Order: sequence, then C-alpha cells, then structure tokens
Amino acid sequence: MSRKRVSARSSLMSAASLVALLTMTATTTSAQDAPPAEDDVVVVTGFRGSLQSAISTKRNESGIVDVIKAEDIADFPDLNLAESLQRVPGVAITRANGEGRQISVRGLGSEYTRVRINGMEAIATTGGTVNSGGTNRTRGFDFNMFASELFNSLSVRKSASADVEEGSLGATVDLQTARPFDFKGGQLVVSAQASYNDLARDVTPRFTMLASQRWADGKLGALASVAYEKRHIKEEGANITRWTYGGANGGFNAASTLPNYTIAQINDTNTATALYHPRIPSYVSYDIESERLGLTGSFQMRPTEQTLITIDALYSDVKTTRDEAQFQAIGLSRAGSGKPQTIIRDGVVEGRNLIYAELDNVDVRTQSAWDELETEFSQVSLSVRHDFTDRLRGTLLLGTAVSKFSNPVSTIVTFDRANTQDFSYDFRSRMPLIDWGFDVKDPAAWTMNTGTSEVRIRPNAVTNRFDSAQMGAEYTVNDGLKIKAGIDYRKFALDSEGYYRTSETVVNTLSPADLANVSTQYTGFGRGLDGPDGVVTGWLRPDLQKFADLYDIYCNCGIYALTGTGNSSARGQFITVDEADLGVYVMAEFRTSLFGKPIRGDAGLRHVQTEQHSGGYAAVGSTIKWVEAERTYDMTLPSANLAMDVSDDVLLRVSAAQTIARPSISSLTPGGDVAIQGANRGFSSGNPFIEPTKSNNVDLSLEWYPTRSSIYAVGFFYKEINTFVQTLRQDIPFNQLGLPDSLLVGTTATPNDIFAVSQPINSPGGELKGMELNIQRDLDFLPGWASHFGVLFNYTFVDSNIEYLTSTTPGAPTINETLVGLSKNAANFTLYYETEKFSVRGSVAYREGYLTAVPSNDGNSVAGTNATTNYDISASYNLTPKFKLSIEGINLTDEFNDQYVDASNRLHVRTHTGRQFFLSGRYSF
Repeated sequence: MSRKRVSARSSLMSAASLVALLTMTATTTSAQDAPPAEDDVVVVTGFRGSLQSAISTKRNESGIVDVIKAEDIADFPDLNLAESLQRVPGVAITRANGEGRQISVRGLGSEYTRVRINGMEAIATTGGTVNSGGTNRTRGFDFNMFASELFNSLSVRKSASADVEEGSLGATVDLQTARPFDFKGGQLVVSAQASYNDLARDVTPRFTMLASQRWADGKLGALASVAYEKRHIKEEGANITRWTYGGANGGFNAASTLPNYTIAQINDTNTATALYHPRIPSYVSYDIESERLGLTGSFQMRPTEQTLITIDALYSDVKTTRDEAQFQAIGLSRAGSGKPQTIIRDGVVEGRNLIYAELDNVDVRTQSAWDELETEFSQVSLSVRHDFTDRLRGTLLLGTAVSKFSNPVSTIVTFDRANTQDFSYDFRSRMPLIDWGFDVKDPAAWTMNTGTSEVRIRPNAVTNRFDSAQMGAEYTVNDGLKIKAGIDYRKFALDSEGYYRTSETVVNTLSPADLANVSTQYTGFGRGLDGPDGVVTGWLRPDLQKFADLYDIYCNCGIYALTGTGNSSARGQFITVDEADLGVYVMAEFRTSLFGKPIRGDAGLRHVQTEQHSGGYAAVGSTIKWVEAERTYDMTLPSANLAMDVSDDVLLRVSAAQTIARPSISSLTPGGDVAIQGANRGFSSGNPFIEPTKSNNVDLSLEWYPTRSSIYAVGFFYKEINTFVQTLRQDIPFNQLGLPDSLLVGTTATPNDIFAVSQPINSPGGELKGMELNIQRDLDFLPGWASHFGVLFNYTFVDSNIEYLTSTTPGAPTINETLVGLSKNAANFTLYYETEKFSVRGSVAYREGYLTAVPSNDGNSVAGTNATTNYDISASYNLTPKFKLSIEGINLTDEFNDQYVDASNRLHVRTHTGRQFFLSGRYSF
C-alpha cells in the first residue's frame, strides 16, 4: 500500500478520533444542548440548516433512510448529485471525466440501486471513455446527467417497505425537484459561476435560475428552474489495455533473449507459469467539452383542502465532444506480422512480470478519435392526492420518462509504423516510461496502408423509456394503525442500434506528402503526470477534420459505406428489451408501545409479476438470424420496519425484508456481438433467461440525537443473496465458438485467433455483511467563535465472499473473491465553519480499491481499481442578505484513476483530470 493511501486513511481515522473526543465533551454539556422548547425554536438556514432538516426527516422515518436537503432555495450543497450522495453512510461513487457518475450502496453497484425522480423510476444513460465504463446500457443511473441545482432533496432508502417498488438490493434513491408549494411566497434566485480546470487551462460558465409564485390565496402555484453549464476538461495518462502472457498472439520472435530465461519460457502459454508483459503500452489524452442544459417546471393546485394536484416536468440535455489522441505499441498484442516478428533484446523480470524490455521490430500506432455524444432526458408526471374522508386518502401517479443517448459521430483514424527498432518500455515506476526509438513527430516516419491502418466509423444510439402508473389508498383505523394498499405498473423499453464499416482496414493509401497534409502535432502531454523523466510530450497524430474533408469519410458511400444488421461487428449493437412489472401491495403502519417504550413501524407484503421480451441477432446453424425470447416470473416479497424510542433521544431500528434486483437490461438479449478493434478480439452474448438476484436482508441501527442538529449512529446489515449475475470471461479460439467464419469477413481476424468471450450467468450467491458509522455534530457547545464549527463523519465496512465460476462445465474450478464493485472500507469527513455571513467547508472522501472483473482476460486473475482519496473545499460570504459570493475547489490533490489487472497489480490505466475551481455569485430577489 502506498504512503499516500496510508496517510489518507490515517487522516480519516484521526478525524474519527476527534469526533469521538468531541462526543465525550458534548455529553458534559447536555443541559446546554437539550432541544429548545417550541417557543424558542430558531430557524437555521445555510449548510447547517440543511443538515438539521435532513436529520429531522431521518429521525421520523420508520425504516433506514438518509436524507440530504437544500435548505436554501436552489442552493444544493454540492455541484454534483453523486458527490452529495457520498456523504451518506454506505454510499461510494465512481467518477468519470472528473465528476461523480454512478453510486455503490453497501458494496452493491449501480445495477442494484433504483433511482426515482419525483416518485417515478427512471434510467439516465450517458456515454464515457472506455476507461470510465463506456456507454451505459445497464440499469445503473448516471448522476452526471443533471445539474444539482434542479433538485432540493435526495433520500437513500436502505431498507425496503411494501409500498416502495421492488428492484433494489442496495437502496432506492429518491431525487426530488422543487415545487411551488415548497415556498411560502414568490421566489426568484439567479446564480452565475465561472469554473477553471488547471489541466485543460480553460474557464467555462455556469448559470442557474429559479422562479416560483403562488396565487389564489396560495391554492395555485407554478415554478420553473433552469441550469446551464459548459465544462472543459482533459484526461491524460497511460492506457495499457491489460497484460498478457508471452506465448499469446503467436509468441515473440525466436531470436528473443532475456537473461536467465529460455525462449520456451519467454513464450510459455501456461497462464499459471508464463511471463506477462503489457499488451498495448500507450499514452492517451482525452480533451472533453460538454454543454449541459437542465429545465424543470412544476404546477400545483389545491382546489379544495382535501385535494392536491401536482404536475412535474424535467428536461435535461447533455452534449459532449471528446477528442482523443493515443500513442500505442500495438504490435505486442498483434498476431501474424506483429508480435511474432518482435525481438526481445534485454529485459527485467519482477515476479512473473516483464516490467522492463528493450525490443526491436515493434509495430507502433498513432490514432485520433473524435466522438460527438448527446443525451436527452425528459420526464412528465401527474400526481393527485385526495382525502375522501378524514380517515381515507387516495393517491394517483402517472408519468413517463425517456432517455435518448446518441453517438452520431464516433470515428478513429490510425497511422502506423511497422517494425520499429530500439523500442523500450519501463514499468519500474507506476507511470511507465516508453522510449519509441524514432522521431515521433516526423510525418515520413508513418504510413497509412490498407490491411494495417484503420478508419473506424461507428455511430450508435440507445433509447430507454419508462412508463409508470401507481394507485394507492390508505385508511386510518385509529391513532395507532393505518392500512395501506395499492397497485403499480411499470413498463420499460430499451432499443439499441449501431453501424460500422464493412471493412475498417480498407483505407486510402497515403504517400508521405499525403500523410503530412492530413496530420497535426499533438503537444503538451504529460503535465502533472508525476512520471519519470523522458516521457514524450508530443507526437504526430491524424487530423480528423482534414482527413474527413479530403476523403469524404462521412459520405456513407464507397469504402466508407456503413452497414448495420448485415455487418458481423455492428449486428450485436441491435438489441430490444421490453419489460413490464405489475405489483400489488398491502401493508400496515402502526404506533404502539412495548415495555413502556413508544414504537412505530410497518409490515407488509408486495407481490410482483415480471414479463420480459427481448430480441437480438444470434447464430442459428451457419447463418445469423434475429431471434426473440420471452419470460415471465413472479415473486412475493415481505418486509417489516420497526423503530423504538429507547429514550427521548435514543432510537433503535430493526428492519427485515426480501428484495430482488433484476439483471442488466442489455444482458437480456438472446443475441451476440463480435467485436474486433485493432488487436482486440471479443465475443459477448446475452442471456434472456438469467435469474434475478434475490436477497434476505436484516438491518439494525442504534441512533442518538443529542441535539436537533446532531446524530451519532451505528448500523449493522446482513444480506443473504441467492445468486449474483456474473460476467463469465474466457479466452477461446474463434473456431471453437460454433460461429460461422463468415463473421470475420472484412476484418483482420482469423478463425485461429483467441477471442475474449463473455456472457452473463447466474453464479452461486453468498453473504454480504457490514457496518456503518455516522456522526454529525454541531460544535456549538465550544466557546466563542469555535461554536460555529461542525463535523460530519461516516465510515462503512462491507465484506463478502462470492464464488465465481470459471466455466459452465460442471466441476470446473471456482474463484472466491469479494463482490465486484465492493470497497471493504469507505469513509468521508467534513469539517465546516458557518456564521450568518461566512461559511467554509472542507471534505475528504476515501474509497478503498475494488474489483471490476473476476476473472479477467488473458489469464489475469482479476481486474480492479485502486483506492482513491478526494479532497474538496468550499467557502461563501453573504455580502448582503440577498447576495452571496462562493468559491469551491474540487479534487484538490488531482487524484489519479488507477486501474489494474491481476492480484499482482499490473497497471491497466493511470489517468488524471486536474483540479477544478469555481467562483460564483448568487442573488435572491
């Protein structure tokens, strides 16, 4: 473990010790901290006010729920919803392009978490680099789709209740936009902000506005908000595309020499004994610009005291361009004329890893990629609440949500150089040093020829649609008992498509002069990489605009014509999935006493029937056909939550439930996808009959509320999970897959090539258990100016032991590892200082490393991401009661995205995105 990670964890543990000390100090001043009488209640606003409101909401819940609120109008406490959610105990986030994208709850990734917006389930889909997960075709929710200013509260429901729709093992996250009845009168708030990224070295704008008004004695109200933002970041570093064994791809040239190793040992094909080397050592840079527009609208009407009608609308549009420059030693993973011609002259072996090598006859590639991506999300919902009598209430919710992702331009152009001499790589530092052995900026050093170079044009799109209808009734039997019952229907549809060129290696053959006319120099690489001296700072790369203009590559004609279902590689992009869920529930909410202690809670049953229909292209005999699959299953899920007031300020909660999580949408296709990209060979197939994951859950929480704005809580949770959906990865020659050789026509692949084959399967389940510690404390018992301090601290420990299959063959060996996506340790600490005019807040978030694949490709035992520690700070000053200035700094230490393969921590990806700074002004009219 690096010193940096030890230091980060130590600082968080020191923070916990500080909080514990303050706890003991606070107990000596209990009279001062006692909750004030109602007549003495002081309304608290700002960050402290949002914490106090959230604690109050949490305390009044029967189940285990954590809440984050924006107490000030249109002033959410974080710039990104995922960044806010990581303050909740048990929640960890994954980042993409410098901001939070998805969340993990109690070790369970985004696939196991449902997200509702204004009470209605939704899926928001965005695209990303391959290193950040690529295009989202799962049930996971991408939180970077929305500006945080569009919402005024988040809640994370970790325990189930019958009236909350099924589908989550980790949590149900509720996002709530603002409504006019949230405010007493008219409101108008405007905010303007400038952001600066120190790696991109660019300033970009951000603007938000919220307007709300009520009429007719408060019985009518309308609200509208808008958030507009531009971002410009760079992500740079090393991209290795895994490590592989010496005998892979035909092995190294027989003339290779390595001290103390024979050629047989160098080219060993036994993954348990072979030497490993980087597959495609390369440097990469992504230049990413995005434009995000968000709009909300809400209309509320109370025609009578018994009726409330609400119409909510939400729209978000995110447009992104991504310019990629990558410099690769592609020959080390290329069969035929690539690796078998490469000669090892010298090297250093550490363990079984060839961490340093001097080589000749290495094929090198420079490539440029350009992507234009857009996601449009829209949702409209109607909710009605009517009190038929003082005991009987009815509710109705109707709505639809659509997420349309499109990647209309996705292009890669490569220049190549065969048999480069005097090439070397050095992985003795985490950031590798690559010596290319020639003038990388000289156009004459590069070629573009059919059969070697590539022009990839791959537009694609994904559309998700959710239609929901819910109807419920609740009847108050007496002060201690309420009966609830309801029915809900949800219909989900996914449509995916993509188009490729028939043969991506048929290109224009360029002379040196031609190549010089369609190339440019990439410069400025390596700032802040913390790498060894000698890392190249620039190289020649294709100029995509010049290349496209000169050769008309987007004409969809001639050698640049696109094909869809007739293309073996593109065919797998065509997927349809329709899913309908019909649920009914009945539950009782009660209040009573036990052993003289007040208790409250709920108990109920939910029954749900699921119908799935999916389609895709698959091999049927020697031909490829559109095939479809249907499936129906139902489940009955009991749940119960109990909260006991042990004393006036101590609360004990116990929850038990059965929950389910359905498989990833894209995994339900009966089709398959042949993927051939450069030296990479892959075949992925779906599984329409994969079983949903079912879990038996028990939660226990003990909470102490010494003041209105403080909580000390410890929680324990246990989940017995019947199965996990595992992506089984195997390396298999194409000619053993039972697929027709015609699928390889127009590609550089041969039937003898090894393909990385993946398919979702049901693996044996296992146990997941852990604990959460949550401390929030206003330090108002301290003297003088110190009384304005406050602390937040949470720590989560999660453990699991999952049995992963290595083959579907009975009796095949299995691997025992933690659950993919699970960080055993995660912690967050925030220290804040707030007065009526001034506020400052500093935060640190730690997430231990986690696995991303078990097993990984090429004989690597696992793939994963190493630990991260992120530091943020924000400060604001109220120049007047209506005008506030703020400054924020995100990722102050420029934390790296460090990914690995194998238990020996072989470098896979190491990139950074720089620090982000924001200066803003906010005015309330």
